[in-house]
Amino acid sequence: MKHIPIALIYSRLLIGFGIILLSVFRISHYSFLAITFLSLGLLTDIFDGIIARRLNISSEKLRRLDSAIDQVFFISVAVATYIQCPDFFKANLIKLIVLGAFEVSTYVLSYIKFKKEIATHSIGAKIWTLTIFATLVEIMVHCESVVLFEICFWLGLATRLEILAIVFTLKRWTNDVPTIYHAIKLRQGKEIKRNKLFNG
Repeated sequence: MKHIPIALIYSRLLIGFGIILLSVFRISHYSFLAITFLSLGLLTDIFDGIIARRLNISSEKLRRLDSAIDQVFFISVAVATYIQCPDFFKANLIKLIVLGAFEVSTYVLSYIKFKKEIATHSIGAKIWTLTIFATLVEIMVHCESVVLFEICFWLGLATRLEILAIVFTLKRWTNDVPTIYHAIKLRQGKEIKRNKLFNG
């Protein structure tokens, strides 16, 4: 039982690379299969943490691994989607570069300050993940996204800014910090409440 969360985390690597292979080989019914794989990946991301907390094996190492593989998974899906729909990425290149730069900046700041990557798993970031999922589904089906992508872009910027603020605020590296409000409480030496299902 204790190996289930780790298995779910690493399964996202296989799912991500699987989506790339589907795209590279132009498999029939690509959209349906890719969305199915993407959905499975999202479910593993949701349940790995929940199961780990239920089993009382959630740890700093596990949460850092979860964050790192999340990045690889979504980059893999983005690469696969680019192969299928390059025009969307070319049309939105500037926004994608800006968003990517903000994402990288959160990791750079965390490494500079704490010598560790971020693993805040903030509420905002979780909401953004769902927005990314919806946007990717729309792109996979139509090779375009207007309203959803705009929401995804601005929400991404807002949540990256919050994570930067969280990292600036924390005195020491801490995983699972739901919001900037919680980061301020931690800085003041106060305990914070974490949701048993989504943080901890």
